[in-house]
Amino acid sequence: MPHLLDIKNLVIEARTGEQWRPVIKGIDMVLDRGEVLGLIGESGAGKSTLGLAAMAYTRTGCRIRSGSVVFDGMDLIALSKREQRKLRGVRIAYVAQSAAAAFNPAHQLIHQFAELPVQHGIMSYPEAEKKAVDLYRRLHLPDPERIGYRYPHQVSGGQLQRAMVAMAMAGDPDIIIFDEPTTALDVTTQIEVLAAIKEVIQAQQTAAIYITHDLAVVAQLADRIMVLRNGDLVEEGEARELLENPRQEYTRDLIAIRSLREDKDVRTRKTDNILEIEGVSAAYRPGVPVIRDIDLSIAPKKTVAVVGESGSGKSTLARVVTGLLPPYEGRIRFDGQALPPDFRNRDLEVLRRMQMVYQMPDVALNPRQKIRRIIGRPLEFYFGTTGQAREERILALLEMVELPARYISRYPSELSGGEKQRICIARALAANPDLIICDEVTSALDPLVAEGVLALLQDLQNELGVSYLFITHDLTTVKAIADEIVVMLKGRIVEQGSKREILKPPHHEYTELLLSSVPEMDPDWLDNLLEERETEEA
Repeated sequence: MPHLLDIKNLVIEARTGEQWRPVIKGIDMVLDRGEVLGLIGESGAGKSTLGLAAMAYTRTGCRIRSGSVVFDGMDLIALSKREQRKLRGVRIAYVAQSAAAAFNPAHQLIHQFAELPVQHGIMSYPEAEKKAVDLYRRLHLPDPERIGYRYPHQVSGGQLQRAMVAMAMAGDPDIIIFDEPTTALDVTTQIEVLAAIKEVIQAQQTAAIYITHDLAVVAQLADRIMVLRNGDLVEEGEARELLENPRQEYTRDLIAIRSLREDKDVRTRKTDNILEIEGVSAAYRPGVPVIRDIDLSIAPKKTVAVVGESGSGKSTLARVVTGLLPPYEGRIRFDGQALPPDFRNRDLEVLRRMQMVYQMPDVALNPRQKIRRIIGRPLEFYFGTTGQAREERILALLEMVELPARYISRYPSELSGGEKQRICIARALAANPDLIICDEVTSALDPLVAEGVLALLQDLQNELGVSYLFITHDLTTVKAIADEIVVMLKGRIVEQGSKREILKPPHHEYTELLLSSVPEMDPDWLDNLLEERETEEA
């Protein structure tokens, strides 16, 4: 019986300056109906490039050099562009890594959901609305009957990612390509989405390509796993066998459970806190508070991690601290001085000393500017650095975030998701700040690169005395880097204290839920957890 998808000897090249270099190097890949194939590997390995090639699609600056992509008996590369467009979204759907960059900010979610099935004549608009509500409910989105009538900026990152999963399912495709679909989700929401994806795939016998850097996540869904590195296939096998008995050293490195050294320098510059938040409440519209009565402080050379589920107010708190969303109640003090609520009223030195690395690098980087300009801008703006000194500092910052010097002439579209996030970190470091607000900075990175970034942040803290407000849903990250932990739920702090206090039982019931929801490297973990929770509810 022929495979639903059969890719043979595929070579994809990317343009670098005047030359083309291979980024996918003669890879074969097959996929059968109802099967889930996991693609794993570090940032820049070629996972997303290979996944998109399943639709015979390449990003700007890339091209398919040779090979074949046969879907249901059709060679997609040989089809015309018009014929390819008829298949994309309908028979082969794609869930992007960054939902914020994929949605049109000017249209409501449900209108964007309905666009594909209505334009392709699959169903009428009222039928599409009904299907959207059903999928929103199955993906555990709040208020499924009405959430579709919100705009993308009116929902959290995790909610927007689930809305995109629903949109991909609109046309009942034969294959869905999931490109890091749970990257922006907290651990509790991730379980719900993984369970929903697994249920839909099994019920509809949909084939799926699941691209991720999180092996514990892919273990819950994949039947087979392919390990990629630098555009080459490192290893391939049945999921359980590969996870239990990896043959290649690189695969063993990915699977190994890693943790940072606790080598923090505990000395501080002074006893005063660098940041104090007192009784802060904020809202996006009057009468509907998003965060309420927030009190927390950060000492110099310390890291405070804020954790909580999607929509709990973590990122909103970061917007308040940076002055992007002025609070209607409470005050913020920075290095002993009261801060104006609105960033436009803060002086240049305060802006320099407080930097932010955003959750979604796709929307944080100007796609029309090269990396030289992106990293060089704060050097010029805050320090007036130009010429050779500016060039040398940019190269030093690239080295700090473990990117090659040649990236200085690239555009963001020529980088992987993880590489783009590291550019965001380099840009923040360029200002030489005292406080960096890190909003999910490692969520888009594979484990090996994430470990390197966390080690870098820790080294910078020891060397420079920088403090971090670390917003994350990754409990592994919290355990590695945090000095203190703040747990948020529905806009309020439900528990806070030192890392040792928070992670030591007994926990607050919500903290216990977060800790129990961290995926394990066991293919049966998700099914066992859902079964256990169903038993407890009964």
